Amino acid sequence: MLILKLILVLSVLISSAVCSEGSFGFTYNGFRLSNLSLDGIAEFTPNGLLKLTNSTRQEKGHAFYPNQIQFKTSSNGSAFSFSTTFVFAIVSEYPTLSGHGIAFVISPTIGLPGALPSQFLGLFNESNNGNWTNHVVAVELDTIQSREFGDINDNHVGIDINGLKSEGPEPAGYFDDKDGQFRNLSLISGQRMQVWMDYNGEAKEIYATLAPITVGKPKKPLITLSYDLSPILKETMYIGFSSSTGSVLTSHYVLGWSFKMNGMAQDLDLSRLPKLPRVGPKKKSKFLTVGLPVILIFALSIVIFGVIYSVARKRKFAEELEDWELEYGPHRFKYKDLYMATKGFKDKELLGSGGFGRVYRGVLPNSDFEIAVKRVSHESRQGMKEFVAEIVSIGRLRHRNLVSLLGYCRRKGELLLVYEYMPNGSLDKLLYDEPAYILNWNQRFRIIKGVARGLFYLHEEWEQIVVHRDVKASNVLLDGELNGRLGDFGLARLYDHGTDPQTTHVVGTLGYLAPEHTRTGKATTSTDVYAFGAFLLEVVCGRRPIEQRMPVEDQILVDWVFSYWNKGEILEVVDRKLGQDYVKEEVELALKLGLLCSHSEPTARPNMRQVVLYLDGALALPEELSLGISATGLTFGNREGFSDFALSYPSSMEKAYSHSSTVAESLLSGGR
Repeated sequence: MLILKLILVLSVLISSAVCSEGSFGFTYNGFRLSNLSLDGIAEFTPNGLLKLTNSTRQEKGHAFYPNQIQFKTSSNGSAFSFSTTFVFAIVSEYPTLSGHGIAFVISPTIGLPGALPSQFLGLFNESNNGNWTNHVVAVELDTIQSREFGDINDNHVGIDINGLKSEGPEPAGYFDDKDGQFRNLSLISGQRMQVWMDYNGEAKEIYATLAPITVGKPKKPLITLSYDLSPILKETMYIGFSSSTGSVLTSHYVLGWSFKMNGMAQDLDLSRLPKLPRVGPKKKSKFLTVGLPVILIFALSIVIFGVIYSVARKRKFAEELEDWELEYGPHRFKYKDLYMATKGFKDKELLGSGGFGRVYRGVLPNSDFEIAVKRVSHESRQGMKEFVAEIVSIGRLRHRNLVSLLGYCRRKGELLLVYEYMPNGSLDKLLYDEPAYILNWNQRFRIIKGVARGLFYLHEEWEQIVVHRDVKASNVLLDGELNGRLGDFGLARLYDHGTDPQTTHVVGTLGYLAPEHTRTGKATTSTDVYAFGAFLLEVVCGRRPIEQRMPVEDQILVDWVFSYWNKGEILEVVDRKLGQDYVKEEVELALKLGLLCSHSEPTARPNMRQVVLYLDGALALPEELSLGISATGLTFGNREGFSDFALSYPSSMEKAYSHSSTVAESLLSGGR
């Protein structure tokens, strides 16, 4: 033990002495005796693995070489050439989900203070991402597609210069030396892979290469980027690794690491690298047979009881499965797993109920992954195949402000939809009644902007146009950090860009329905904007779009807010619970934008791209907004639309107010 300590101290002293030399380098074939500086949830395993993250959500881990390394001779000098290689593995609880990746990073500081987990990879945060003052260079192995950073997919390699918008990103893979063909690799496969990063200081070029551990370094790099790092790198810098987790439990490992200044990094001794932990349950040891007669009797009893139990269990968990569903295998959950996750759909796991069905909280077996399961009746078989195809399509939506629809299950006259669980519940529960705490203005404004970005993604950024058709406060869920995420796609309608929607039924919730929707039955992106306007006013004012307890002239929220605007007293409608603790300019912007989105004429409403720009301050609301309204004599109220709706659908009024159409009514009856 004393000898090991002396070796460790000696290695630190040697490293300190050579860090500033031009030929400085080191090699770690495992990290059992390493002196790296760790923070966050990073740790060393007993067998010498560097484990950057563990089974913890929304966390980050860093591991840095403890001493500064000289990259230039002066502040205005040219950056030296350098080379590094490392072996890594990403092990997720689920074969198709992960989060969020690994990055080799060169930084002026150890630990990257203030950096966020999830899509920020533990490198940056919302305020400093993209700043030239960062002086950070990284090679990211990214396993989640973040639209805000321009990611090409959810399985790519990129060079990050001071921000997470990668330079020259490429899908993960390598070029085979035998035939020159590109071979795809899955970063979350759990397999060991090797990365090489080389910088040529004379040619000013960066090379990044990826390959399985069994292949060796390919001759052709995955990424070749012409970029002078001299302005980015300071005279002395730190080098290391950063990783982060999101909602899915993922372990990020580094098995070995080599670095060399002004030369090629030394090859790792692959035979000396530590082994990854076993994935899945351990093999059961063979039971030694003792007392043959007793064992035979016991085994026979087990068989008899096993057959009885198996038949009863098969009946209990029987599902409907038709041939056409086989192609949707990865999106179909077993009823047994959902039953176990929700503890048999016990009432204590009930999150909410209504005309749409009942929603339960659950934890998937053999994991800590939380889900929300919605049970919906589907007595009608008409349109089921088309409906499931659309559910699977919506399940591919991925955005930080949308609740992920993970899949479905069908069984005995009911449909079960599986969503990502949101720990803080729906927004309406924090706006009304007696909530546990009051949302302040900053939190509300962030939620508004988040929902706007999610709706913009649905309308314009995905491969198809998605009309949500039920935007409202009860369908906005809050994650652990109180970020607003639009959910409940039970009424959503998909159609291709450049085509018109073909909906004919009025679905949605009264108070959020655009006037033209109640007359024509056609749902469009513009009717979603109208509903978003009602939602926006609802969050600012702290009252529902229709308040039947108020005087008749004040029952409709849009009319009520508009009347105060006309009187020049717009701030009088702000939720009393906020007191005076809000930003006046932001509140006025939100209220005016809510009225503009709620305009009775669809052509006068902005699209969601414009809404996001208005909320971000990148685009100013038109100054002639109020003049245009008074000049045309138009009102923002939709009283006429509501009257039409009430006369046309008198039996649906009460149902529409709570949840006007269920999935079964609007979809499975062929109404969409």
